[in-house]
Amino acid sequence: MGVVVPAAGVGRRLGAGGAKALVNLAGRPLLAHAVAAMEANRCVAAVVVAGHPDALEAIARLLASEGFAKVTAVVGGGPTRQASVAAGLRALPPELAYVAVHDAARPLVGPGAVDRMLELLLRAGVAGVVPGMPVADTIRRVDAAQRSTGIVDREQLRAMQTPQLFARQALEEAHRLALRDGVEGTDEAALVELAGHPVQVVPGDPENLKVTTPLDLDVAEAILARRR
Repeated sequence: MGVVVPAAGVGRRLGAGGAKALVNLAGRPLLAHAVAAMEANRCVAAVVVAGHPDALEAIARLLASEGFAKVTAVVGGGPTRQASVAAGLRALPPELAYVAVHDAARPLVGPGAVDRMLELLLRAGVAGVVPGMPVADTIRRVDAAQRSTGIVDREQLRAMQTPQLFARQALEEAHRLALRDGVEGTDEAALVELAGHPVQVVPGDPENLKVTTPLDLDVAEAILARRR
């Protein structure tokens, strides 16, 4: 299978002042952590990174210096995450039947996660499997005036993570339909579901956090220090 790593964000909330994927975590850029985690899976044959157009040279230098063996292409991402994933999909070798999408901003995914999720995908017989975490907080709906309109049953809610795995044909079809219909999804699972394909939610990893703010970076540093 192949992996697309969207890495075109600029990290405004992180205060990065440039490509978010190149922000350091424990002395190593977020992107390097994420790609290393993807390469560590037996089933992964190719990794394509979709980076910010202004940072492609820096990203290429980083990946070369890390000595990654499975990175087959670095391409320019688009103005949205969805556009970046679409660009990465086009650059994947054509013979790969399955695709994982993993955010560069999730540097702490556990070893072998893609291998395990591919087994779940094949066993479930669905178009995709996505990791999700139960929601711990009480969730309320509010109206335009920010008045509470009631509590949402959190037992039916999951916070989505990556990597998300799909049959390539279903994911490419979902992207084609979204482009045709002008649909912008928050993740690939949403697009695949809109295309009429079943997606299975599987248990996520509480340490697989998304680095969005300086606090997230501090927490990720603490997790890495504990692992060491």
